[in-house]
Amino acid sequence: MSTDEIAVVVIATIGIAGIAWFFFGKRTRAVRAGTVIDIVVDGGYSPDTITVLVGKQTTLRFFRKDPSDCLEEVVIADLKIRRTLALGEVTEITLTPPRAGTYRFSCGMGMYHGAIIAS
Repeated sequence: MSTDEIAVVVIATIGIAGIAWFFFGKRTRAVRAGTVIDIVVDGGYSPDTITVLVGKQTTLRFFRKDPSDCLEEVVIADLKIRRTLALGEVTEITLTPPRAGTYRFSCGMGMYHGAIIAS
């Protein structure tokens, strides 16, 4: 193998490892919510997993710091919620999970995800 071929293999391996880490290596940040939980929207959601009580009203306060178009909207499909998140502002979403289970939320394009676990 020539040095050029070795360089290409090394760069490709580093690229593949970077992509794998980005998509599969992210750690979940979980929190048990009280009646209000703050979520920072910046390259994803932090925290991205929230535990709430079934039948108890909870307010999610999304603060969007990331200017990308993808994170401009949050969708909680199972609860039929779709809201625009203004940049640099807090957007409140009040919900009451009707039954135990996991309610997934995502950006408008479905690239960034989180979960609300009702128990």
